[in-house]
Amino acid sequence: MSELNKPAVVILSDKALDLGRRIALATGGELHGASARVTSADRLFDDVKAHLAGLFAEGRPIVAVMASGAVIRLLAPLLSDKQAEPPVLSVSEDGASVVPLLGGHHGANDLARTIAGALDAHAAVTTAGDLRFGVALDDPPAGYVLANPENAKAVMAELVAGAKARLAVSSPQRGEGGAIAPGEGAAPDKFSLLSPSSGPSDHLLPVGEKGTAPLADWLTASRIPFADDGGVTLAVTDRPKKAGPLELVYHPKTLVLGVGCERHASTDEAIALAEKALAAGGLARESLAAVASIDVKADEAAVHAVAAHFGVPARFFDAATLEAETPRLKNPSDIVFAEVGCHGVAEGAALAAVGPAGELVVEKIKSKGATAAIARAPAIVDPETIGRARGKLFVVGIGPGADHWRSPEVSAMVSASTDLVGYSLYLDLLGPLAEDKARHDFDLGKEEARVVRAMELAGEGRTVALVCSGDAGIYAMATLVFELFDKGGISDAARRIEVQVSPGISALQAAAARIGAPLGHDFCTISLSDLLTPWEHIQRRVRAAGEGDFVIAFYNPVSMKRRTQLAWAREKLLEYRPATTPVILATNLGRPGEHVRTVPLGALNVDDVDMLTVVVVGSSESRTVVTGDGKTWVYTPRGYSGKADTGMAS
Repeated sequence: MSELNKPAVVILSDKALDLGRRIALATGGELHGASARVTSADRLFDDVKAHLAGLFAEGRPIVAVMASGAVIRLLAPLLSDKQAEPPVLSVSEDGASVVPLLGGHHGANDLARTIAGALDAHAAVTTAGDLRFGVALDDPPAGYVLANPENAKAVMAELVAGAKARLAVSSPQRGEGGAIAPGEGAAPDKFSLLSPSSGPSDHLLPVGEKGTAPLADWLTASRIPFADDGGVTLAVTDRPKKAGPLELVYHPKTLVLGVGCERHASTDEAIALAEKALAAGGLARESLAAVASIDVKADEAAVHAVAAHFGVPARFFDAATLEAETPRLKNPSDIVFAEVGCHGVAEGAALAAVGPAGELVVEKIKSKGATAAIARAPAIVDPETIGRARGKLFVVGIGPGADHWRSPEVSAMVSASTDLVGYSLYLDLLGPLAEDKARHDFDLGKEEARVVRAMELAGEGRTVALVCSGDAGIYAMATLVFELFDKGGISDAARRIEVQVSPGISALQAAAARIGAPLGHDFCTISLSDLLTPWEHIQRRVRAAGEGDFVIAFYNPVSMKRRTQLAWAREKLLEYRPATTPVILATNLGRPGEHVRTVPLGALNVDDVDMLTVVVVGSSESRTVVTGDGKTWVYTPRGYSGKADTGMAS
C-alpha cells in the first residue's frame, strides 16, 4: 500500500488510543494523535483543523475517531470536487458506529465495512447504489479502471430507477499467429454478452482461438439486474472504446509492456516506442498492469520513465527466467543472448510477467536505442506477484529520538519499508512505526556491516530504511552508502538500487533549540573520535576553529576508553576565547533523562560528559541571558560587537 493510500486514523486523546490502534491494524493505516492529549502515535500533530486539511489536500483516506458533525465542519471549506475528494469516515468513540462521510464511491464505503467487521460495529452506508446493488460502479476493485467516471452518476440513476444492464466483454480478434507483428494493425473487437441466466461457469468468456478474457466477477456477483437487451451497458475491454451515454467502460489490468534498451537510452524515445506498441495493438493504456525488463536494467532511467509515464510499477526478471521464455519468443536474438544471457528482453519479460497461460499480443518493435513488446494475461495481473521491484533504500535521520521531532517524510519512509536496519536503540526509538517490519539490529561499531546489509537487502528488491539518529548525513550512515557505491564492496544488484536520503533534526540543532540560539552566527562541527580520523587532523581542525572564532559542536566527545581529547580541546580553545565562554552540555536529547545545562569553558569537566552528550562551545561573542522566569539562555549575536546592525538581512 502506498503512503498516499494508507488511511490516517486520527484520534484526539488517549481514551481513543486502543480503538485507534485496532482501526489502524484492520485497515493497514497509520495512527495520528493530537500531541496535547495523546502520548504515543505513529504521527503527532498540534492543530487538528490544519492536520485534517493537510491530509485531505494530500488525498489521504481519513478515519477520524470524532463526532461526524465536527469532521464535517472542519472539512466543509475544502469541499469542491466530488471526484477528487479522498475517503473520509467518522468513527464513534465507543466504536459502535462507522460513518462514511465523503468519498463513498471512492473507497469510503468499503473502508467502513472493513472497520465495522473488525470492531463488530455498524457501517452506516447510505449511498443508494451500494445499498441496492452492493457495488459502487465508479469505484471498481483493484485490477480494473473505469475509463469514463463522468457517466457513472447517470448510469447508477438509471439502474436505481429500474433499468437493466447488459455486460459486454470484448473478444479481440487475432490472426493465426496470435500476436500482431510489426506493420500489422489490430482487428476490431467483437463483444460477448452475459445473459441473465449465466452462472459462475460463465465468468470467463472465450475470446476467439487464443486464451480467455477476464470477466468482472465483482459485477456478476452484485445485485445488478442483467439482460441481453438492457438499457445500460457495462463493457469490459482492454481496447480503447468510446462509451455511449448510458455505458461504463472498464479496462482490466491484463497487459504487461516488456521494455529493453541500451544503457542511458533516451527516456523520450522509450516512451514514444511504448506508445507506438500500444497503438499497434489497438490496446488501452489503462489496461497496462506493469512494465517489465531484465534485472540488469533495474537502474535504467528509461525503463522507469516509461513506467512512470503510464503510472504502473516496473518489475524485473533475471536472465535465466527470461531465457526460459525462448520457445515462445517471436523474435529471438543471438546477439541479445551474447550480451545479457537471454534471447529476448522485451518479449521475454512481457511473457514471463503474464505467465504460461498468457500470450504475446504485440511482437517486439524497435527504435534506435529501445525495444518494446506487449503480452496479455488471462486474468488480472498483480504486479507484486511478478518478478521483483527495483530495490529502494531510504537513509533516514529520526532526530534525537522524540516522535514529534521526527519529520513526516521520515515517518512515511519508515512506514513504507519492509525492512529496518540500524543500531538497536535507534530502532527501538521508532516505537509503533517498527511494528510488523523485519528488523536487522546491529551493535555500535558495526557501521559498515549495517550499511552493506541494508544495501544488499534492497538489492533483493525490498524497501529498506537505514535508520540513523539525528541527521543521516551528519556523522552517520549516508556517507557510507555513497562510499560503497564509489569504492565497491557490494553486489551488482545492490549497486542498482534506488536511494533516497531524508534529513532529520541533528543533535546540534536540538541542543541549540533547548538552550536558546547559540548558532546565531558562524559555527562548525568537529568529531573528536579518532577511530576513523587521525588525531593530528582533529587537532588541526580544533586550532583552526578556535582561531576562526567559530561556535563549535563537538560530536563523539568521549567514549569509555577515550577521555583525553575533550580536555585537550578545552585547553586549546582557552587560548582563543575567554574562560567565561558558555558551553552547552546536552544529554539524552528528546528522550527520558534529558539533561541540558551550561558551564563556563574554564570549568568544563570531562567527567560530566558521556557518549550520549553533545558539547557546544560558544564563540567569544556568545552570551547568556536570564529571562523573567529565571531560565538561563545562550545566544550568539548575529553581528560582531562594534558593528551596528543596520537593518534586516538581505
